[in-house]
Amino acid sequence: MPTFAPHTPPTSASAWIEQWAHLVGAGGAVLDVASGNGRHARYFASRGHAVLALDRDAAALANLDGVAHVTTRQADLEDASWPLAAHEKFAAVVVTNYLHRPLFPYFVDALAPGGVLLYETFAAGNERYGRPSNPAFLLNPGELLELAKGTNGASGPLRVIAYQDGFISVPRASCVQRICAVREPAFAQSGITERNNVVGPDRYVLPG
Repeated sequence: MPTFAPHTPPTSASAWIEQWAHLVGAGGAVLDVASGNGRHARYFASRGHAVLALDRDAAALANLDGVAHVTTRQADLEDASWPLAAHEKFAAVVVTNYLHRPLFPYFVDALAPGGVLLYETFAAGNERYGRPSNPAFLLNPGELLELAKGTNGASGPLRVIAYQDGFISVPRASCVQRICAVREPAFAQSGITERNNVVGPDRYVLPG
């Protein structure tokens, strides 16, 4: 059995998250799931968003004490009930380097109309390069697309703006899967155009 060297958790925001953060409505509330050291909570707070950071690690959440616009909630996301009330909705739900499939429907349900799901974590094939190597923690091909479609119990469908599934070398050699998807308002799904085309294609500005 191969031995994998430990890696240091990143401290700066993921390039994928930064790339699509402009789609999150100005000032909208952001949910940072399994927030860890709080890199994305800090990033969105610096952009003027109110952020709720969820994690089971009280010591990790303590690092966010005193950070403007950030509140924390300690919760065991895997061995307890979902810690958010049905009325708590967000302009963005951010999940990185974390996978617990039973939570998929909750991530989608927590999106307000127009809300953005930004999800990035390890994918099948990562076992060749390091941890995680357990299939339970690796996304199968197309799995985040299925989440967006609502075919795995989530209340979809979401509009997929961008999706990737492959190998990266930075910040370390890994196989990852990523998605940026939007819960469009009901009128957009029905083909009705909002005044000033706010939810038209021009909202979804693509990089480059």
